[in-house]
Amino acid sequence: MGHGGEPRRAPAYDGELGAAVARAQEGDEAAFAVAYRLVQPGLLGYLRGLVGDDAEDVASDAWLEIARDLGRFRGDGAGFRGWTATIARHRALDHLRRRRARPRAATLEQDVLELPGPQSTHEQALEAMSTERALDLVRGLPRDQAEAVLLRVVVGLDGPAAARVLGKRPGAVRTAAYRGLKRLAGQVGAESVTDEAPRTLGEST
Repeated sequence: MGHGGEPRRAPAYDGELGAAVARAQEGDEAAFAVAYRLVQPGLLGYLRGLVGDDAEDVASDAWLEIARDLGRFRGDGAGFRGWTATIARHRALDHLRRRRARPRAATLEQDVLELPGPQSTHEQALEAMSTERALDLVRGLPRDQAEAVLLRVVVGLDGPAAARVLGKRPGAVRTAAYRGLKRLAGQVGAESVTDEAPRTLGEST
């Protein structure tokens, strides 16, 4: 089964991660530290997209729960990333409920932002994803799109795994990720053209 579809993004360290998790489950603390180091950057990016500056705090809560329930986890490295993302997501949603805040979704402006981007837009959006600016843009997407993009691109989950975290059908998550990336690509493309005024993207006709 050649690897079509998934660009070089799916983390290459899943084997290493799975081995570390297995050792951590036997009580090896150094192995737990390895698992943490491999998973934390993606998890933090995901949480930053959901709760902004509170990501570090929510991540700490999530890791306490992950450490506590580690013995119950069954699966490989990719499975562990999905499991940790699910825990982090529940923590983030609790946090947002306590805050009474919604992730800021500028749904009204969204239609204006559907700018057709240049051809390889998705790749460009993926390239830009590691930047703070891109995370800011993601936070402006409708929640379902933002989460799908973050889980696929930042956490590196495949479609079915992302769907499990979100409790949705894979097709729905695929569509949401596609729409989100397309929208991001349009914004990223428009910004490189009109660098001075990223705030008024919708007005450049």
